[in-house]
Amino acid sequence: MRTIILAIFCVLCLGLSLDALSLNGQRTWRANRKEAAAAPRGEKLLKRVRRGWMWNQFFLQEEYTGSDYQYIGKLQSDQDHGNGLVKYVLSGEGAGTIFVIDENNGDLHATRRLDREEKAFYILKATVVNKRTGQKLEPETEFIIKLHDINDNEPHFSQEVYTGTVPERSDIGTSVIQVTATDADDGMYGNSAKLVYSISQGHPYFSVDPNTGVIRTALGPGDMDREQRENYQVVIEAKDMAGQRGGLTGTTMVNITLTDVNDNPPRFTQSIYQFRVPESSKSGTPVGRIRAADKDVGKNAEMYFTIVSGDGLDTFDIFTDKATQEGVITVSKPLDYEKKPSYTVEIQVQNTQIDPRFMSAGSKDMATVRIAVEDEDEPPLFDKDSYLMEVKEDAAVGTALGSVSAIDPDGARSIVKYAIDRRTDMDHLFNVHPENGSVFLLKSLDREEAAWHNISVIAIELHNSRQSSHVSVFIHLLDVNDNAPTFATVYETFVCERTKAGQRIQTVSAVDADEPSAGHKFFFSLAPEGTYRSNFTIRDNGDSTASILTRRASYSRLQQSMYLVPVVITDGDFPMQSSTGTLTVRVCTCDREGNMELCNAQPLSSAPGLSTGALIAILLLIVVLFTALKRQRKQEPLIISKEDVRDNVVSYNDEGGGEEDTQAFDIGALRHPQSTAILEEVLDNDCNPTAPPYDSLATYAYEGAGSVAESLSSLGSMSSEADQDYQYLSDWGPRFRKLADLYGGDCIH
Repeated sequence: MRTIILAIFCVLCLGLSLDALSLNGQRTWRANRKEAAAAPRGEKLLKRVRRGWMWNQFFLQEEYTGSDYQYIGKLQSDQDHGNGLVKYVLSGEGAGTIFVIDENNGDLHATRRLDREEKAFYILKATVVNKRTGQKLEPETEFIIKLHDINDNEPHFSQEVYTGTVPERSDIGTSVIQVTATDADDGMYGNSAKLVYSISQGHPYFSVDPNTGVIRTALGPGDMDREQRENYQVVIEAKDMAGQRGGLTGTTMVNITLTDVNDNPPRFTQSIYQFRVPESSKSGTPVGRIRAADKDVGKNAEMYFTIVSGDGLDTFDIFTDKATQEGVITVSKPLDYEKKPSYTVEIQVQNTQIDPRFMSAGSKDMATVRIAVEDEDEPPLFDKDSYLMEVKEDAAVGTALGSVSAIDPDGARSIVKYAIDRRTDMDHLFNVHPENGSVFLLKSLDREEAAWHNISVIAIELHNSRQSSHVSVFIHLLDVNDNAPTFATVYETFVCERTKAGQRIQTVSAVDADEPSAGHKFFFSLAPEGTYRSNFTIRDNGDSTASILTRRASYSRLQQSMYLVPVVITDGDFPMQSSTGTLTVRVCTCDREGNMELCNAQPLSSAPGLSTGALIAILLLIVVLFTALKRQRKQEPLIISKEDVRDNVVSYNDEGGGEEDTQAFDIGALRHPQSTAILEEVLDNDCNPTAPPYDSLATYAYEGAGSVAESLSSLGSMSSEADQDYQYLSDWGPRFRKLADLYGGDCIH
């Protein structure tokens, strides 16, 4: 490979002369020739191609200030025989602009001033060509031009201003913050980028590590007190050249703040505080505020107050206002100027959080607070919060129930008058003596209507009616046995026709509106009018209940369907009260198990032995009376006006008779009621005692001639009861047993 021999002349960097380079080249070439001559005979001689020295790197000083082009070095090829036929060609970064080459002799120059910090090296290529033919005589060779660094950059800090904090009273050497500076110069060459930190402002409080830039406290805990000085401004320098003379310097500002620690207890701003409070102040009313100062801030300055002693220890409270850190004294109990016009208390203050490194748990402060109670015109004061009075319900009008008492608490001791608040006694049942407060009755009372009464009595100062107060009076009415007991409910029971003597048919109990202290006790017995030939007896069970028992084994529902049993109920209190209650007993038909099957819904008569014939006679009498009343009714014409639009009259109460239902009457006959035929038929119906009344020519009770059941009504039949056979009713079940009893063959004799 044919090579370009690079003869480099770099006096500044290497201190080598062109002669030395040439000598080295010659030595290399000569050594090659000796190796070839020493080859043994008979062996194939290896011919070694001669190569020229090649340097792949040039050095150039940055920031050149000369007026001429700066010489870099020389390129020389073995093909250059000095006859002027060889031309050197340069290409690559900055070729032709920043760097130029003498095409005849290969000298390299820089055309302008270069800055290593902008670009540290350039890569270029060079070759030689024949001037006449333009043919390349050497392969293109790459080389580098590196800029040699000089100390032309000062150190720069990463921030123009730093901010750091450190707790006050920290030990010497406590780390605060680290600052960092950099230098754009080449740190691999010389000391241009080797930095040393120093402090130019901030002595004697802080120091800086020269190698790391860490700032530390330089004074002890007693000298670094936030309450004395909180903020510090420190200036730090960074110098290159390892701090030697002639190096460049950069500076930065560091603002350092001492943070607070709890090293100061709160202190009262006064040793004695004085306040005044009206005696009418309610619980929770603020009395005054006391202040304590703390040099610390934030949570370290939070405090709480306590009342530790004094005659107002139980009368007043204190709490801390979180917004202002003041102690707020409040009333906790009612005040009375006449009883105690002033109070004195001792109040203590301390921090809520204690730092044992700086303060002990006993870091507290004390202050005295004097509170004067202001006198006010107060309303009358009752000797009780409320009154309870008892009276018997039968007490006479004017009876005294009790009394209330109130006085004026002020020193003047005004006279007090009493009155009833009528809003609490709308019925004017009570009154109060205006001078002595005695409460008495205005009307009679009844405990059963209202056992309690709640009224309000007013006490008013005689010379100042605006000063008044109210008190509740609870009046309890005591029970008097003035009400007779009665049945607990309306009792109605039944007895089977076939039963046995001594059978219990009902258990009765009683109620009483009174409330005896020993509880209710009731006694039961038959009334005198019920004991003679009575059908039932009564047994007192001894537990305020009684059992109703049968006295015989058979009862007849047909002879008497209902009995009334009078029962006398007597209470056990004094004076004894009694009343008579009536128990209704119905006679019913029952099955073998004694279950009721049939009872009279309502008795027709209480007289025993009423025959079936008499009942039928009564029914017939009712029909006759109804017919006679119908005759006396004023007859109205069938046709009232010519505008009558009736076409026919049909039966509305029929069960359907086929085509006969639609057979119309001759409407013409209705429009001429003077017709003789018509009048005769009306007269016949009016004179027929067995026929129902007619409103028109049509019968509304007609069931239709086509009904196979015919009419079930006996009103249209002229036959007697003797001709009727009602035995089939016995086969219709228990629901028709009463009809079977009334109309059956066994019942009509």
